[in-house]
Amino acid sequence: MPKVLACKRNRIYLFNNMPIVVNLDVMLAKRKMQSKELAEKLGITPVNLSILKTGKAKGIRFDTLEAICKILDCQPGDILEYTEK
Repeated sequence: MPKVLACKRNRIYLFNNMPIVVNLDVMLAKRKMQSKELAEKLGITPVNLSILKTGKAKGIRFDTLEAICKILDCQPGDILEYTEK
């Protein structure tokens, strides 16, 4: 049985071998927003946002996920998706 997510405190840990897809690019396109603008609104660097967008992040803080959802007016499930391998 594959592990979907491991949670600790206010972080979600995504593992490289996990079938978690990050659809942040899709939401940015739907909202006609550039990554640079989202990074500025979040108060993070464009490089850190890129790491998240490409699925290379090992985790995401719930407060960061909440801020992304507020800015993009979406739900966490619009950004993170579980797929079977």
